[in-house]
Amino acid sequence: MRVSLKWTDVREIALQLVDTHPQIDPRYLNFLDLHQWVLALPEFDDDPARGGEKVLEAIQAAWIEEAD
Repeated sequence: MRVSLKWTDVREIALQLVDTHPQIDPRYLNFLDLHQWVLALPEFDDDPARGGEKVLEAIQAAWIEEAD
């Protein structure tokens, strides 16, 4: 059974985004797209309003780290 993802699962969200959007360079990503892509992940289940700038920055940083 898969566990649902929350905004606090920054590293796992980043790993899934690497797999889901391999053609994207996360250094040039805008937060509106990032927010939508996180919400679209199949395992994601959290309040969309909780995805503020700080958590999006953390996800972006983790994605950059994973992509390198």
